[in-house]
Amino acid sequence: MVCQECKERPATLHFTKIINGEKTEIHLCEKCAQENSNFSSINNNAGFTIHNLLSGFLNNNNMEINPVFQEKQVTKCEKCNLTFAQFQKVGRFGCSNCYKTFADQIHPMLRRVHSGNTVHAGKLPKRLGGNLKLKKQLTSLKEQLKQLISTEQFEKASEVRDEIRSLEARMNKGEY
Repeated sequence: MVCQECKERPATLHFTKIINGEKTEIHLCEKCAQENSNFSSINNNAGFTIHNLLSGFLNNNNMEINPVFQEKQVTKCEKCNLTFAQFQKVGRFGCSNCYKTFADQIHPMLRRVHSGNTVHAGKLPKRLGGNLKLKKQLTSLKEQLKQLISTEQFEKASEVRDEIRSLEARMNKGEY
């Protein structure tokens, strides 16, 4: 296969990009990949690293923004002065405060990586019994009840309330 850029040398790097179900394949020789700024970090004698793979989730290449409308202000971490651009290059934060500082930028990436989930629910060991599972279910139902009341869905809220009372009664009797 011949390089798509120079059409002279054999393509040694093959990239597949899938955005919104559209598959795009790029075949480049090493020299053209080094010259192309999008691929230069991949072929720098260190080989392809896991950081290169994960940094692909950070780059939203499918969203073109007119430079006239881009913000000039660069967000920096208050503690370590790391910018988001530096995080994208390095692949790790400088301190624990960076998670709070860049929460808006990393939230979409986490959703893509974790199939839409942003909260870790975890698993409960079977040997601990259903009591922890019941408490977790009660917490979830109480949160759901608050949301139903705030959206004025009182019929559904009364059903959830009755379910909460039933679970609390079973917990008090020790059925779980």
